[in-house]
Amino acid sequence: SVIRPLDPGRWLKAEEITAELIARIQPDPFSEERRNAVAAYVRRLIIQCFPCQVFTFGSVPLKTYLPDRDIDLGAFSDDQTLKDTWAHLVRDMLENEEKNEHAEFRVKEVQYIQAEVKIIKCLVDNFVVDIAFNQLGGLCTLCFLDEVDHLINENHLFKRSIILIKAWCYYESRILGGHHGLISSYALVTLVLYIFHVFNGSFAGPLEVLYRFLEFFSKFDWDNFCLSLWGPVPISLLPDVTAEPPRKDGGVLLLSKSFLDSCRYAYADFPGGQENQGQPFVSKHFNVIDPLRVNNNLGRSVSKGNFFRIRTAFTFRAKGLARLLDCPNEDLYNEVNQFFMNTRDRH
Repeated sequence: SVIRPLDPGRWLKAEEITAELIARIQPDPFSEERRNAVAAYVRRLIIQCFPCQVFTFGSVPLKTYLPDRDIDLGAFSDDQTLKDTWAHLVRDMLENEEKNEHAEFRVKEVQYIQAEVKIIKCLVDNFVVDIAFNQLGGLCTLCFLDEVDHLINENHLFKRSIILIKAWCYYESRILGGHHGLISSYALVTLVLYIFHVFNGSFAGPLEVLYRFLEFFSKFDWDNFCLSLWGPVPISLLPDVTAEPPRKDGGVLLLSKSFLDSCRYAYADFPGGQENQGQPFVSKHFNVIDPLRVNNNLGRSVSKGNFFRIRTAFTFRAKGLARLLDCPNEDLYNEVNQFFMNTRDRH
């Protein structure tokens, strides 16, 4: 589709207004210190259960979390006998800590979630903490996304864009949250990365990334194609994941084939056939191919009803953000604030 040109002066002003909002919701030293303290506390408890190493992964170490989002921890051990017992050991430890009046932090609502990936979920100092066992995928994804951020650079424009788009999805449109049949965080980050990849990183700032995101994905043919960094993949040809070119004009892409291949080689070679490596890609309603594992559908969490809701949100809000291009200059501040009204009310 034809990409509408943006007025540089107007867009720069809109980006300045948006930067104030991002500063209110992005990680700050105090929030990082609190989260790191909670993570260190839970890490000590897990290590008391069995010999292992415990790492944070996901949005906390990537520093792309929203203020009220969870902390992901992964416990790793070579002892394969723990595969069936780790969750009970950790749950028992946390439930005992829940009763401990002298505990360093208040532990509540300990649950064992027996989903596709088994996790222990609890509240620690009012942070939701998710604990998984021997799930290398989370750490590999973290390394990959951090490498992409360093490649793009521009004062972490990629990460700042993720924060803004997460905030829009979560607070303004309520379409973020894989466990609620909505878009998972990793699927959303992959969509953001696709925009950087196709537009080759030439943005005034995070607001323009959001604008291109909404404009592009409101027009993407989700009924007939999967989205992948290699380009759209026809659903009718699955399990063949051969992609069509991401750009019809033959323009230069941000991520070279050699970069993507080297990342897949470095971060996707999981030992012991972990994480369903041999399974074919299964299409659902909202199909996003994992950049590191082409058989993994990052959009599989999205239900049919929510798929229509997501597509409508993209289309409707793309039109709303387009008003920024046409409103009088004196209305720009109010238009930007109106677009992020719920986010501003929350923070």
